[in-house]
Amino acid sequence: MPKSIARRKTKKSVAKRFKITGTGKVLFRHSAKRHLLASKSSKRKRQLGKAGVVDETDVKRIKENLPFH
Repeated sequence: MPKSIARRKTKKSVAKRFKITGTGKVLFRHSAKRHLLASKSSKRKRQLGKAGVVDETDVKRIKENLPFH
């Protein structure tokens, strides 16, 4: 029987929170947009709706948990 090749599974919690672009950047969704929105300004709510780019120091850890992306 041939030996199986060890593979890493995708961490589903990471897959739900981050997206890798075609150029390799890692995007995330901002928090604080679910409730208590009346006390936040329109500008702040609008900016929270846009995806952010993950800092370069965290990219390696995130990509390790997304082996097939």
